[in-house]
Amino acid sequence: MTHDDAEGEVIASAPASQSFAPRVVPVRRYGQWVATALVLLAAALVAVSLLTNPRYQWELVFSYVLNAQILAGLVTTVWLTVIAMVLGVAIGVLMALARESSNVVVSTAASGYVAFFRGTPLLVQLIFWFNLAALYPVVSLGIPFGPTLFTESTNVLITPFMAAVLGLGLNEGAYMSEIVRAGLQSVDSGQTDAAHALGMKRSQTFRRIVLPQAMRVIIPPTGNETISMLKTTSLVSVIAIPELLWQAQAIYSRTYQVIPLLITVSLWYLLLTTVLSVGQYYLERHFSRGDARRTDRTLLGAISRGLVPRHTAAARPSADEPTETLSATRAAAQPAGRNDS
Repeated sequence: MTHDDAEGEVIASAPASQSFAPRVVPVRRYGQWVATALVLLAAALVAVSLLTNPRYQWELVFSYVLNAQILAGLVTTVWLTVIAMVLGVAIGVLMALARESSNVVVSTAASGYVAFFRGTPLLVQLIFWFNLAALYPVVSLGIPFGPTLFTESTNVLITPFMAAVLGLGLNEGAYMSEIVRAGLQSVDSGQTDAAHALGMKRSQTFRRIVLPQAMRVIIPPTGNETISMLKTTSLVSVIAIPELLWQAQAIYSRTYQVIPLLITVSLWYLLLTTVLSVGQYYLERHFSRGDARRTDRTLLGAISRGLVPRHTAAARPSADEPTETLSATRAAAQPAGRNDS
């Protein structure tokens, strides 16, 4: 055996991991380091300001958190949000279906509704509903050129709370109609044709085929609209609805403690929006089953992965597992009778 043959045998007998081990060079991300340092510095400055500035009056802030008047306004705010969103979603679905209708009159009327309520400010609409009695002092229902079946004063029917519900709900319905319409249009029309070819009715197709897929597109903006509605309810304070902001204004108009009460209101809004954001995350995850692109890359998704361990992670081979074990696992996973040589 020659010297070259012996050297060849030594090289061949060397482990593959030593002969072909790549040299890993870490990537230097200087921009991320600088950005992280700046964010941490800004957070530290804000924290120091919040803790050391006595004008925040944190003791007063926390004393008002559970104030009976503030809690009463909080309940009114939540009720307005729920009622306005339910009304807005119902109107939005109807208007979306109407705009997709083949009837020109129906689709034109729905388009006019959306254009009007999206084209005028919500504050103007609230004040208009509050002062509707100036335009129609009496509300009457009956047969045209016939007997009157119902008559009532507008001020009795359109109370301040009803004016707030009408203003918020009708305005929200215009925006929800576009959200629902976009979700319905995101579903491929071929699936509807296939469902009809299988003998499914239009109602069954809509309920079982179209709507579950459209919800993936509808849920995220609807969650944003709900959070926005929660904060938009503060506008009804201009028509004397005792919601959260109005109650805080009523208190600091007597005590002149403006900043502590505004901070208290902000803390309650932050808490409620956080709860709504968590609910939106779980709704998105429910309707995005089978689509790995959706919610797992969000902050809440990272927290959820940390709190709830994934069982599928155990099936992945560990990086410390020997090479022979990995090779044996791959060989066992191959179909019987397959010969890669």
